[in-house]
Amino acid sequence: MKIDKKLIKELVENLKEFDLTELEYQEGQTKIKVSRAARGIEKIKTSTVAPQNKAVLNSSDDSEGVRVKSPIIGTAYLAPEPGAKKFVEVGDKIKKGQTVMIVEAMKTMNHVPSTADGEVKKILIEDGQPVEFGQTLILLK
Repeated sequence: MKIDKKLIKELVENLKEFDLTELEYQEGQTKIKVSRAARGIEKIKTSTVAPQNKAVLNSSDDSEGVRVKSPIIGTAYLAPEPGAKKFVEVGDKIKKGQTVMIVEAMKTMNHVPSTADGEVKKILIEDGQPVEFGQTLILLK
């Protein structure tokens, strides 16, 4: 197996850019995991507790509905380009497979499709916000 050093360098840059301690990437049967040592307990608490608290605040009253989750780690964008109309707004009726936003990862724009038909109940992220793999982005009724 040939090691893709360029991909590994990009993953390491993402660790720094998004202040992560660990990142996994899988394509087919190839799986790459990169991590870095934390520089102290306080740094770990600061970088992990704050995002979790924000997520808990956003999702505490959103226990019901279909969740559209991020398929990858990256930066989420609600519109195809700055100043353009958003893909979806709260109250929009959407179909399964319809693009609800874009997540940029490693300079690639990845369209995030809706996982079900429904109405947009809540958009749980801000435009340009970093997102984690599996993080709920939109809640559907």
